[in-house]
Amino acid sequence: MSMNIPQRQHGSIFELEFPQSVAVYESYVKAQQAVDFLSDKEFEVKNLCIVGTDLKSVERVLGRRTWKTVLTQAVLSGISTGLLVGLVLLLFFAPQTGPAVLIGALLFGIVISLIFQSIAYAVSGGRRDFTSMQQTVATKYEILSEHKVAQQARDLLATMPGVRAAAFE
Repeated sequence: MSMNIPQRQHGSIFELEFPQSVAVYESYVKAQQAVDFLSDKEFEVKNLCIVGTDLKSVERVLGRRTWKTVLTQAVLSGISTGLLVGLVLLLFFAPQTGPAVLIGALLFGIVISLIFQSIAYAVSGGRRDFTSMQQTVATKYEILSEHKVAQQARDLLATMPGVRAAAFE
């Protein structure tokens, strides 16, 4: 019994055939400059990918959470949600009622948001009493190339101004 496994005709735009490392940079800007240099030298840059590697998670603490900040955030969230719902209702379902629907949806959004966010904050018991933003960032950026042109890319990058000086840093 033979299984017929379908072959992928076209790979993802992000995939290279037999990729090889060409260079590694400490910042995305430097990797981008290297690709731009290769492009200026008329290298077929469609054979390249810039890949962020050595990922790390960065969390930026923005401030302390208190009842004041929780309630303020709840009101602002309720306003935006209420306005959105009110505008949809006004435009599609009740255009003849005018601003009454908009004001009602706005008040309803604020009340619901206040209730849910207050309960969530009270239940948290003081754990994670701060607000923050989290992001995953790469610490290195590697230029990969199709295997058939990788050495050509390396040779061209060796002629890039500042490459020799960087080797002695």
